[in-house]
Amino acid sequence: MTRLRLTSLTLLAVTCLCLGCTPKLPDPAASIEPEGRFTSSGEVALDEQWWTLFNDPVLNRLVEQGHSENLTIKSAWDRLDQAGAVARQAGSSLLPSLDANAAFTSTRTKTSGITSDSDLYSLGLAAGYELDLWGRVRGANKAADLELLATGEDLKSALLTVTAEVATTWLQLVEQYGQKRIINEQIAINGKTLELVELQFRTGKVGIADLLQQRQLVERNRGELTRVEVTISLLEHALAILLGKEPGEAGELEPASFHKLPPLPETGLKIELLERRPDIRAAWYAVRSANQRTRSAIADRFPKVTLGARASTSSTNSSGLFDDWATSLSASLLGPIIDGGNRRAEVDRRRAITSEALNRYRLTVLEAITEVEDALVRELRQADYLASLEAQLELATAATERIRDRYTKGSENYQRVLDSILSEQSLQRSILTARRQLYEYRIALYRSLAGGWQPQRPAPTVNTKTKTDNLSRVQ
Repeated sequence: MTRLRLTSLTLLAVTCLCLGCTPKLPDPAASIEPEGRFTSSGEVALDEQWWTLFNDPVLNRLVEQGHSENLTIKSAWDRLDQAGAVARQAGSSLLPSLDANAAFTSTRTKTSGITSDSDLYSLGLAAGYELDLWGRVRGANKAADLELLATGEDLKSALLTVTAEVATTWLQLVEQYGQKRIINEQIAINGKTLELVELQFRTGKVGIADLLQQRQLVERNRGELTRVEVTISLLEHALAILLGKEPGEAGELEPASFHKLPPLPETGLKIELLERRPDIRAAWYAVRSANQRTRSAIADRFPKVTLGARASTSSTNSSGLFDDWATSLSASLLGPIIDGGNRRAEVDRRRAITSEALNRYRLTVLEAITEVEDALVRELRQADYLASLEAQLELATAATERIRDRYTKGSENYQRVLDSILSEQSLQRSILTARRQLYEYRIALYRSLAGGWQPQRPAPTVNTKTKTDNLSRVQ
């Protein structure tokens, strides 16, 4: 016992000496704090479930299916489970370990022709615990917890991305449905005009060139219709993939039209974006995790103090196994002396990783602010562009009516009629495309401002006996 006390006092003295040399590594402070407001803002608070603001029941249904069936989102949930398991593994190092062993040995010996048998039963317990004096284990545990938080934010980012992709793909389908409707209307109108030109050709009022040009216009519409139908099929296939289904299994998608654009949301302060956007929060957790890994690497350069305890018993028969016990206590100090600079190099590497994560965080913030500003500029200017196209269409429609009337009276050539029809019909289709782009810019604005919501876990792809809800750990 005297020798054990002397050993313990020696370890304690060495520990106190090293503890005074423990480095202090402060948490990285936020290196970027944007000031002011965004250039434009609405007065309506942003709804986190922003897709419902379009008042489109089909879109709402598609988004719900995407949240539950999209394979990218399911993979993000799996990554969250992995991060949760890693965090639990790291946390287990903070607790003592206890192992048990049991053995049975049967021995047969033969000496001078005499055979003898002997049995031996043994049972033992071994406990171990590392005194985390310099925070090596705590640093690794905190880093794993922060990585779990970052993975949870990545899950929310995946939900936002898939939601935006579903909404964008659906709006593209709405546009193509509208394009198909417009082209069919144009085919009908141009067909009636073709009948008029054919009648005038048979009576000798127009030449063959006018007839051929009008036939070419009708055929052009049919070619455009084929192209639009192909685009619709491709978009339906893309939407099916987003819903976790094979092409053709997305269900019946009835042709729809654009609903009224919701009011512009309130953008708020730029600095509020840092707390709201999940990708920014994930990047900041990554900085803090990298910093904790650096702490752990620095602590690894100092000695490790480990405590141990053992208890064992043995007997030649099972009934006497618990009669006699042998116990032992131990304390050990293990410190690096020469490692060829390996630990110092690891500290340098971890510092560089932290710096890289901090720069990546700064870039994420700058890109997020830029995304909001870009979406605002694009939407405001697109609204002006759409208004200009609608005004042009009114003028083109009036001009076509007058030119066609003059042509029927014989005071205008057919080329002007054809040019006017082409201009009017092109504007009709351009307006539909411009309106879809306007809605896409609004989706981009919602996506850049949204902060995510409390997601509901979809049904697991692989059934497991136990399932840990790691999402509650990242809130």
